Amino acid sequence: MNRVAVITGGARGIGLGIARSLAAEGLDLVLNGVRPESDVADVVADLARTGRRVAYISGDIGVPADRERLIAEAISRMGRIDVLVNNAGITSPGRKDILEATEEAFDRVMAVNLKGAFFLTQLAARQMIRQREQAQGLRGYVINVSSISADFVSVNRGDYCLSKSALAMSTRLWAARLAEYDIDVFEIRPGVIRSDMTAGVVEKYDKLLSEGLTLDRRWGEAEDVGRAAAMLVRGDLPYATGQVLRIDGGMTINRL
Repeated sequence: MNRVAVITGGARGIGLGIARSLAAEGLDLVLNGVRPESDVADVVADLARTGRRVAYISGDIGVPADRERLIAEAISRMGRIDVLVNNAGITSPGRKDILEATEEAFDRVMAVNLKGAFFLTQLAARQMIRQREQAQGLRGYVINVSSISADFVSVNRGDYCLSKSALAMSTRLWAARLAEYDIDVFEIRPGVIRSDMTAGVVEKYDKLLSEGLTLDRRWGEAEDVGRAAAMLVRGDLPYATGQVLRIDGGMTINRL
């Protein structure tokens, strides 16, 4: 039976880049997002042309019942979970200065970006552990997709920065807890990636990138992140659980 990857936010942007790369590696896919299934039918059909089984399960990972339903339906439809990619995330609503930030927006960002990923990992890890008990030698993978905002301060997106910084600690926590079950946990920390989230700031980053914001003077693409995820689930980076892969074109290298 093929391995199965559950990818939140998997029908667009970075998540879709990861989905395409994992399908190319032979994994079957369970994609999750908040849009209705009819809105992503073309994406699902395109991925299915690879010969992989592809399912889409709509739901908000910031809602406990939706998280539980996502995992339950993934198991029911695919029979197993071998990889969880916590990719779904939202930016700070309104991008308000932290002097004007609201608790409502803060709670919403944390519910999706941090709490949702943390407890979805708990649910998926329990399933991976059950599978390992039934068949020795199985290896599981959890990949948290965070952001350079775990390092860089944006005072108009404080809640977003905090959620990504905390997600980095979540990666280390789960790596420590799940190692005994042969479940590797990694963080991919993308830089400036062309996606829906950056669509409104293209002109700004075109200029910054041309001026040397990154060592590779170009936009990152979803496929760049997808290739990194594929490397991890192939097992090409053994003996490294809990580590961070910075897919940022060299942006976080300190320079004088």
